[in-house]
Parts: sequence; C-alpha cells; structure tokens
Amino acid sequence: MTLRREENVWIPESDLEGMSVDTLAVRSGQIRTGELEHSDPIFPTSSFVYGSAAQAAARFGGDEPGNIYSRFTNPTVQAFEGRMAAMEGGERAVATASGMAAILSTCMALLKSGDHVVCSRGVFGTTNVLFQKYMAKFGVETSFVSLTDMDEWTRAVRPETRMLFIETPSNPLCEVADMAALAKLARAHDALFVVDNCFCTPVLQRPLEHGADIVIHSATKYLDGQGRCVGGVVVGPNNLMEEVYGFLRSAGPTMSPFNAWVFHKGLETLPIRMRAHCDNALQLALWLEQQPAVDQVFYAGLESHPQHELARKQQSGFGGVLSFRLTGGRAEAWRFIDATRMISITANLGDVKTTITHPATTTHGRLSDEDKDAAGITENLVRISVGIEAVEDLKTDLARGFQALQNPSKGNV
Repeated sequence: MTLRREENVWIPESDLEGMSVDTLAVRSGQIRTGELEHSDPIFPTSSFVYGSAAQAAARFGGDEPGNIYSRFTNPTVQAFEGRMAAMEGGERAVATASGMAAILSTCMALLKSGDHVVCSRGVFGTTNVLFQKYMAKFGVETSFVSLTDMDEWTRAVRPETRMLFIETPSNPLCEVADMAALAKLARAHDALFVVDNCFCTPVLQRPLEHGADIVIHSATKYLDGQGRCVGGVVVGPNNLMEEVYGFLRSAGPTMSPFNAWVFHKGLETLPIRMRAHCDNALQLALWLEQQPAVDQVFYAGLESHPQHELARKQQSGFGGVLSFRLTGGRAEAWRFIDATRMISITANLGDVKTTITHPATTTHGRLSDEDKDAAGITENLVRISVGIEAVEDLKTDLARGFQALQNPSKGNV
C-alpha cells in the first residue's frame, strides 16, 4: 500500500528578510516535505530514486537540480547548511565530517602547490599540524605569526601568499584579532581571509561583516552544544563554496544526515545557550583573578585583557572559554585538574557541561616544545570551557583544586 501525502494544503514560505540571528537560528533552513511536519525531518538514506533513466542522467549531469547521492546531496544536510549560511550572513554553506575536515576541504579546494599561507600561532594544535605537516606535503608552505601583531603579518606576506588563516578569539589564550585590518591586508595581496569562528559562533560574532572571505566552524562544539556529534561547516560566497563542495563530492569528507539533524536542532537553542555561557564565563574569570594561586587569567571579557576593547567592538559577547596560569608547573596543573569532582576532564569544548583540560598535553600536545613556547602554551596553563551549570557550583568544584594545591599531602579524594 502506498500512503498518500497531504494534498491541497498551501503553506507560504517564511519571510525572514531582516530577521535577527536569534530568529534565523530557529526558523531558517527548513525543508518541509509533503507530510507538512512542523519539526525538521531526517533523511537517513544513501541514495535517491528517479522517475526515469533520463531524469537520472539529467541529475548526474547537472542539467536538473535534485538529490543524487547522500555523500554530496542530502536534504537534512542541506537544511543545516541553509541555516548556517543565514546565521553567518553568507551566500552558501558546505557541511563536512568534522571541523578539521572543514579546514582541510577549504585548503584542498582553494590552494595549490607553491601557494603560501600565513596562519596565527594561536590556533588549535591540530590545525597547526595540518598546515605544518600535511599541507606541506602538497607544496603549500605556512608561516606562523602572532595573532595580534600586524607588523608580523605584513612582514610574513609574500607574492605567493594566497590565504590568511586565524581563530579569534584564539585557543586557548583568548587573544582577539583585528579582523578589519587583516581583511585589508588580505585584499591588498589578493589573498583569502579565513576565520575560524568556533569560539564565538554567529550569535556573538559574524566575521563576514568584518571583511572575512570564509568562515569555518567545528560544529562539534557550540553548534551542537551537548557533545553528541562530530561535524564542521564552511560558509562563504557561492563561487568559493562551489569549489569546496566539489572537493567534498570527490573526496568524501561529508556530514552524515543524522549528525546534520542533531546540529540543525542544536542551532535552535544556540542564542540562549551562548548568553548563558558568556554570563558564567565572565563571573568565573573575575573570581579566578582573585585567587592567590592564579598568576594570570585569559578571557577577553576582563578589562585586564589587552584586546578587551577590540573584542567589545567586534563581538556581542565574550564567549564561554577561558584559560589561566597557575603558580607552578605541570604537576600543579594536573593536581588542580584531578581534584575537581563535577567538572569533566575532557579536551572537548562548547558543551553545556563545563570541561577542563591541560592544553600542553592534550589539545596542543603534538606541537614541538618550540612551537608551544611561541604559542604561549605553558605547562601551568589550564583551559576551561564554561558550561551552563550554576556558577556557584562551578566555583565550589574549582575550589577543590585550589585546596589540593594548598594541601598536596592529602591527595585527591
């Protein structure tokens, strides 16, 4: 028996022109089927059928739009892509299997042997490895510079430079880049300006409005928000995204329909979650500054942060990630981390659950000692991704760490 769909029911498309990011997070990118569902459907299928051999040929040949194969055309993935493009203010988004796949796909699609990249030192450790070890195998050379020193950026640019790549705020020291200045430098040298917007999300910062050509996310982090799935997304103009899409179609580092559905639903609560993350992180950063065992706190929301005013200008909030240096070294950092009893010891970030990690031996553990020193990844550095629990409970748990530093002989109980 074949079930019939709803007939003779006309529902106009939503008019979202000029709507805020909060509304776009809930309403944009919806693909409603003939069943007229209110929630978003999921299409867990590898392939699609056609009405005829001629239609199949037209789809594969690009003469007729429509689904072909879920490696590169799936309605659930397209819904997530549409919502991300709307929220970032870009023409098109391309979803990938992970955040690192998003960076790799962008580089493989838009760079060639002999090209040069200038990248900030303050990036995720694996991003550094990708450029320094793997892109180098394909003849793409990378120079690493200070995120905040425009003189270093200017000196590093060469005639063959084709990309400037940054994270802002940076991981894990929360440095903030002057995106307008970097965009101007990139345009002057016919290079692409690529911004990893993972820490802020489009709720707090929209790099395309500050001159970026491409925005990249690890959807695994705040876009999901509950640590359930791994994915990434690239946002930018149609001509560049068509190249990225072409690489995905051929190479296959694409997002699964299930993961896309999880991310798509996660975006609905992203604005309210980001505000909660920001509120908790600022309160915790202020509290940490008062602790005798803390040498320095890194969070752009603090007035003591060197790029505080720039962050206020570029961002509508300061994010949920902070880091701090304890008095001592690795032993003290590990003792502090091990003494916590509620906060999760994991390197993931962007979760509603607060997490804590030691960057020098986890997220940036594959870097050489020289590269760690250059990036400010010291042995006494601790990073916290602040969740949405009661902030007083977070202070109580972190106080266990400070107590363990005062009384190391008691151990961790």
